[in-house]
Amino acid sequence: MGRKWGALVLVAVSAVLVGCANEGDDSSTVATAAPRQVTDPGPFFGLCGSVTDEEVAAAFGMPSFVDVTRNSVGCEWDVTGPGGPSVTFSWYRGSPIGRERAGSELIGRPATEIDVQGHPGFMASSEGILCELGVEFGGDFIHWSVMYANAQPTADPCTVARDLAELSVSRAV
Repeated sequence: MGRKWGALVLVAVSAVLVGCANEGDDSSTVATAAPRQVTDPGPFFGLCGSVTDEEVAAAFGMPSFVDVTRNSVGCEWDVTGPGGPSVTFSWYRGSPIGRERAGSELIGRPATEIDVQGHPGFMASSEGILCELGVEFGGDFIHWSVMYANAQPTADPCTVARDLAELSVSRAV
């Protein structure tokens, strides 16, 4: 008996939702999302952009990392835990770089155009404490972010981000 009532409730809810969707709507057209643009995949970057923990530490110039997080889209190297000095690599497949750039600009970090080994991108920074850099590969892009947070910067964050991006691009297959 429980199945019958469950099915009856499902049918009733569906009818109400359909009725509400059409209420006050004289048009017979339905709004649809714009189709996704299909792009060729970019190169393969490997785990952490094919950059080792030692290379990140050398470029960043901070004490040893307390935590290194690796997942399917990138890596994060933290010195003192979340919110502290860190370096982050992300690899976005089939995602527009413009969205990342716009986000940076919306929070007050104007982006400038860059080129990394023939690939267009952007760089945005915040007063020598934070720098993010994105490099485009057709419909894909990689993103490096270097943040010294409250720590005294040991290197220019944009130089660090640029050096790491150069390594990743040179090792892409």
